[in-house]
Amino acid sequence: MIAILDPFSGIAGDMTLGALLDLGLDPDWLRALPAALGLEGVGVRLERVKRGEIASWKVDFDIPPQPHGRHLKHLKAIVEASPAPDHVKAKASAAFEAVATIEAEIHGTTVEKVHLHEVGAVDAILDIVGSIWGFDLIGVSAVYCGTIALGDGFVDAAHGRLAVPAPATLRLLEGQVVRSGPEGSGELTTPTGAALVKVLSLGAAPETYRPMKSGYGAGTKDPAGRANVLRVILAELDAVRGEESETVDLLAADIDDMSGEYLASAADLLREAGALDVTLLQTMMKKGRPGVRIEVLCRPADADRLEELLLRESSTIGVRRTEVRRRALPRSEASVEVFGHRVSVKTVQLPGGGERAKAEYEDVRRVARETGRTTADILEAIAKRP
Repeated sequence: MIAILDPFSGIAGDMTLGALLDLGLDPDWLRALPAALGLEGVGVRLERVKRGEIASWKVDFDIPPQPHGRHLKHLKAIVEASPAPDHVKAKASAAFEAVATIEAEIHGTTVEKVHLHEVGAVDAILDIVGSIWGFDLIGVSAVYCGTIALGDGFVDAAHGRLAVPAPATLRLLEGQVVRSGPEGSGELTTPTGAALVKVLSLGAAPETYRPMKSGYGAGTKDPAGRANVLRVILAELDAVRGEESETVDLLAADIDDMSGEYLASAADLLREAGALDVTLLQTMMKKGRPGVRIEVLCRPADADRLEELLLRESSTIGVRRTEVRRRALPRSEASVEVFGHRVSVKTVQLPGGGERAKAEYEDVRRVARETGRTTADILEAIAKRP
């Protein structure tokens, strides 16, 4: 199952969470999210409202006094300490890293020194982690995005009054299809919403799909004559007709002067930063020297950022970039209970019918460690489930 973001009135984190509630995300899970992230004392208010006569969910967090901004390392520590699945943690960390990198470039400083104000605030942490985790919980395997309304005018931020879209928002949306307005609307797409689009969206919505369900999340503003909501559509694609085929970028570099552990560390960093796949291949360099080719598959919107990361974290002095087509099988994820512990299981739909399921390795290893059972025991228990 896929999700299509329809941000005809922009996108923000609270709007995304509201739409997920409308699509079936458990309200009790959302109420428990602050405690799951170690953010004590935060209240969660969920309310059914109308925006332009469209019934939708409004999500608000009541937050006690907090530090003045947070560094990237603090945000990553919150994510890592959470019980979220590893792939959710990786996307959330990639969102925070993207914002930190862009803020550092805009303000002429380093990532380590950047204080993330708007996105470092508690509500934004809950919005980003909650939205990414929420899509995972309702079984979404891929997210696409329609044209994004930016709004107009000015917005007051931690760095003063800024023209809409704010500099960081615009940078985060590079590669996306956007439009200005409507007139007098103010800020419609926030940095948090833009960060979610960057790490979640695989690109424009497919031309054809089968809509299964739609949900609406309310924005804070309630303008007359306009529905200030984010619509999210759950849909299915026809794998046989190849509608899941997409254009992605392939980054490649050949390296013969790095030790294996540091090369593996660079590959891990690329995965955590949002790469779709990272592969290390044995190759032969000049004068018969053994080497390793590192190949990074990524979305076009992420290619520049990941290319810079590859150049910074490896010893290569050049990166090749090519455009390739990728066809991904439809997939879904579900959480099952074995021996009193939860394990994430991914199921793919095979061409011509049938399916193939695989348990998440890190979850299986964790359950084995916590129960004292073998991984074979855990896999057998999962296979016997109806």
